[in-house]
Amino acid sequence: MRRKLALVLTLTAWLLATGSQWDVVQTFAWARMFTENYRTLPLRIALDRTFSPEGRCGVCVVVTHAKQAQSDSPDTPGDIPSGKFSGKLVLAHEPESTSLVALVPSSVRWSRSDHTPASVERAAPPLPPPRA
Repeated sequence: MRRKLALVLTLTAWLLATGSQWDVVQTFAWARMFTENYRTLPLRIALDRTFSPEGRCGVCVVVTHAKQAQSDSPDTPGDIPSGKFSGKLVLAHEPESTSLVALVPSSVRWSRSDHTPASVERAAPPLPPPRA
């Protein structure tokens, strides 16, 4: 449940940050306008009137003004009102520090006892197996 809530909140924050709430409101406004137009007009004329600039409702006007205000307001210091970035974007990269590698001389010999498998040190299982 906590994961689903976190996912829903993250998706909501992303949609609000990108301004998608206006697209959702606009979609509902178009659906409402189309249903009102379709009650009295044929399908083709209802569609034309719904999406024509002359047939806009009050919600469409509010959404248009809100989108315009959102695109005109500078969100970051480098933005200008047209929405274009005016400065040069500088990506800084600092190289990794040099790591030291200890090299083992080839003259060092390892004894066989250093490579003893773990199974040699274990005791054999009891025969026959214990009954429960």
